[in-house]
Amino acid sequence: MGAAALLLSLTPLASATTPSAPGPSTKASKVSKARNSSHASRDRVPGHTQSLAFAGQTATKRGGGHNRSAVRIAARTVHPYSLLGVVWDRADRPLGARVQVRTRHAGSGQWSGWQDLDAHSGDAGREVADRQARGATAPLWVGPSDGVEARVLPEQAAERPQEGAPEATEGASEGAAESPEGATETPDRATETTGTEATGEEDASVRLPEGLRLELVDPGPETDNPAPADAPAPTDAPAPTDAPPDPNVPPEPSAPSDTASPGQEAAPPSAGARDNGAAGSGAESAGEGAGSDPAESAQIAAGAVLPALTKDATRTEYPAAGQYAGPRPRIVTRKGWHADEKLRESGFSYTKKVKAAFVHHTAMTNDYSCKQAPKIIRGMYRYHVKSSKWRDIGYNFLVDKCGTIYEGRAGGVAKPVMGAHTLGFNTNSTGIAVLGSYDKTEPPRKALEALEKLTAWKLGLSGVDPAGKTWLTSGGGKFKKGKKVEFHTVSGHKDGFVTECPGARLYGKLGTIRTAAARLQGR
Repeated sequence: MGAAALLLSLTPLASATTPSAPGPSTKASKVSKARNSSHASRDRVPGHTQSLAFAGQTATKRGGGHNRSAVRIAARTVHPYSLLGVVWDRADRPLGARVQVRTRHAGSGQWSGWQDLDAHSGDAGREVADRQARGATAPLWVGPSDGVEARVLPEQAAERPQEGAPEATEGASEGAAESPEGATETPDRATETTGTEATGEEDASVRLPEGLRLELVDPGPETDNPAPADAPAPTDAPAPTDAPPDPNVPPEPSAPSDTASPGQEAAPPSAGARDNGAAGSGAESAGEGAGSDPAESAQIAAGAVLPALTKDATRTEYPAAGQYAGPRPRIVTRKGWHADEKLRESGFSYTKKVKAAFVHHTAMTNDYSCKQAPKIIRGMYRYHVKSSKWRDIGYNFLVDKCGTIYEGRAGGVAKPVMGAHTLGFNTNSTGIAVLGSYDKTEPPRKALEALEKLTAWKLGLSGVDPAGKTWLTSGGGKFKKGKKVEFHTVSGHKDGFVTECPGARLYGKLGTIRTAAARLQGR
């Protein structure tokens, strides 16, 4: 269907007089008003989520796998958004279908072609003990948009549960979706489209998961991006007062069993690195290498940026790391990318130690400016928490194509924070996502250098060699629960989960990253 024809069929925004169910009781109204007041208060921080339900839960599948029918959300005008994804009620229920969306650019009014969403079941595992995590596609960044159409195409054997589906606890159902403050209600039901091509074959009904919804996320306006000025990195020139490594420092103890309970609330290990800032803010002491740029100094003072440190300054800042601590790279904290700390769970979740780093790509567009990176991260954060019902953003760190490193999940950048990035292996690991898609596109050199620096530092805090290997115990997923699996200490998402992430081109660079990171550690 052409763009002009499609524009004629757009569903307008619903008005306040949209027919609805009978009004709630007075008591229920008070509860509803209190809840709405809470949402309104929370939404004073920029950003909101629109949630549109697919009508019905069944779609028609043709014999031989030729799909000619879909459950749809009809093309419509919506409140502005920049990121989207599809969710359903249970994380342990595979979607068994192909999800496609097309979007209308808010500025030009042009419609995109159909785009596939990555329908993997997620990497959270058990995130919140008293709440059921949702199944979810990977989010897709589409830029400023005000129109959308979506369809879910059934696959063969969609009803059969997939081996290794993510575990999720039983819990209370999620609350109502958010809507823009002061905006009219967005239509949330669409007519199911069941038109098919006549093939002479019998139709087969495919049951899709309950609660199938399209989530449209507005992460708020662009903010000042504390990206670094093009300044030389701090040098590691030896100082006259540098002391040699302490020969009395004991060697690294044998690696603990990788069987910690996922999602546990615990204090971080006392034997780990020092983290002087408040957990979640990433605000550590400035240390050395802060540079003389006034704007950078102001960002450091405000806790928006952790400055890069020399190797010697890193060893001083993190004395438990030992002689192979890589120099700390510059990191934009959660405060720097303007995370709304009211969205996430209030506590923090830690694992024992970081034994491996899993590298990801976000499988989104590469056509973004680095100034937009904080906005993209805020969109992912809101999608992971509000739409997928995770405790926080899944990744421990994110890297943009300009090489800027961002703090991800809250809890302290130097601490072993439990992430939600590689199902089955979130324990004793850290997850790093590069913004962009790198299956057919070469990753930028600056992004690769950032990965080298980050893995050298983060793994070095635990005395881990980035060029080495380690054993992790599977929590279920690609590998049977309880199975011990050997990994490179710098691995790709696909090594631990059934996925193509981090893309063939980025995956092919991991060997070079390992070697460079080990060199930065002085090995």
